[in-house]
Amino acid sequence: MDTLNFHLEKPLQFNWTGKFIAPDENWTHMSRALSDFELILMTKGDLYIAENDTEFVVHEGEYVIICPPCHQHGFRPSQCTFYWTHFSYPGNHSDLRIHETVSTPLSAEETRILLPVHAKVPRMDRMIVLLKQLQDCNRNYRNVNQNNYTLTGILCELYSQLFLSGGRITMKGEKHQLYTDIVDYISWRVREPVKVREVAAYFGYNEKYITTFFKRSAGISLKAYILERKMELAKSMLTDTNLPISQIGYDIGFSDNHNFSNAFKKITGQSPSEYRNTYAERMLFHQ
Repeated sequence: MDTLNFHLEKPLQFNWTGKFIAPDENWTHMSRALSDFELILMTKGDLYIAENDTEFVVHEGEYVIICPPCHQHGFRPSQCTFYWTHFSYPGNHSDLRIHETVSTPLSAEETRILLPVHAKVPRMDRMIVLLKQLQDCNRNYRNVNQNNYTLTGILCELYSQLFLSGGRITMKGEKHQLYTDIVDYISWRVREPVKVREVAAYFGYNEKYITTFFKRSAGISLKAYILERKMELAKSMLTDTNLPISQIGYDIGFSDNHNFSNAFKKITGQSPSEYRNTYAERMLFHQ
């Protein structure tokens, strides 16, 4: 898998952005000459898209970066939904593409980032919130510098998710496997009212041990981590859907809207309605 090597002495240049919803199951991506980069993040369905002769099947929860200059086109119908943003790279394109898979992070002193052209997004909820923020900046301010740096921050976030998100975890072997299993279990049950004692029971440990183990491993208590993941999901639902706030709270495991609103404000500093109003205007495009 090719990797893109972006030098960021200068910010990337934002061109435009939006969210796309396919009108029906017969929609196929347009055929066009692409003269800038396009980042696509899939939130629903599968996208069948090609860069010249290279075909990508981008599944829900994945991203792809289509690189210029190329002939971009769909190669089969795609009923899907995705966020997209076009941008230009102000640096030298000659060393941009690395024809290999890179799996290790760069040193902290580097002023560049590495991104596989196609991969799974570890934290799509965070990416959706940032893309909504980019849309909001572009719609309300149209400040070139703000848009460029916000876009660059989004690509840096993606790099951090892919290469740095496990940086706090130093254990190996069975302990590392237990940590990742707990994280996966919480992701699986994040919409339920999951409790620490239930996590401990599922993995066959007592509550005190699992609490201490997770705190030492992640630098955050298991209870706080569960709440953090729920609030990240709530933020993406608030900005990416029109569901009532009470329904969103219920969908992430809160039986009482008052408790959900209090928990959300404690984490974010805003009520759910204040947060939604901050990034309320989605930019939808239909082809």
